[in-house]
Amino acid sequence: MTRDPDPFRLDPRLAADGTAVGGLVLCHLYLVDDARFFWVVLVPRRPGAVEIIDLDPADRPRLMEEIAAVSQAVKAVSGCAKLNVAALGNMVPQLHVHVIGRNPGDAAWPGPAFGAGIREPLEPGARAARLAALRDRLSPT
Repeated sequence: MTRDPDPFRLDPRLAADGTAVGGLVLCHLYLVDDARFFWVVLVPRRPGAVEIIDLDPADRPRLMEEIAAVSQAVKAVSGCAKLNVAALGNMVPQLHVHVIGRNPGDAAWPGPAFGAGIREPLEPGARAARLAALRDRLSPT
């Protein structure tokens, strides 16, 4: 991958969708502001990365480890029945990976959560509880 000489910058559309949980070794982690789903997004801090294949070979296994750790945390904290993990990038090209806790009967079940209905913002207490639980599980730096 050719490295962008500029430092990493988060796409403002990703920043607007949620609240920072913290930093992992490779990725920034964000909680998506939608009460209908337990939804987080990992964003590798690699300028210019659009696809997973744009990451250096050494970063790819680290991304998978972080996806697994975050997925375990989401499952443990939310008690979800199913995890959806996706790196689409059709709306925001900056490489990012969604991890969404899903349950039968949720707002989009059994279809995809992407673009399903109208987002319901998290109440401040619910947001704080999710952030604390994720931080406790992951101890991001």
